[in-house]
Amino acid sequence: MTTITVELPKERAQKLQELAQTLGVSAEELIRVSVEELLARPEEQFTKAVEHVLRKNSELYKRLAA
Repeated sequence: MTTITVELPKERAQKLQELAQTLGVSAEELIRVSVEELLARPEEQFTKAVEHVLRKNSELYKRLAA
């Protein structure tokens, strides 16, 4: 695992601490989960777009394959 240090303004750090406390997790855990979610989104969006295009054009693909 890699450690990354991020500098935040005091106001943002305080808000992060408050939010983490409200959610019952550490600030570090909240940041880690948020970053993982952010990194997973583009892949999910791409997969959804591909599925939509394949569904939308399925009849065309069948005719082209024949």
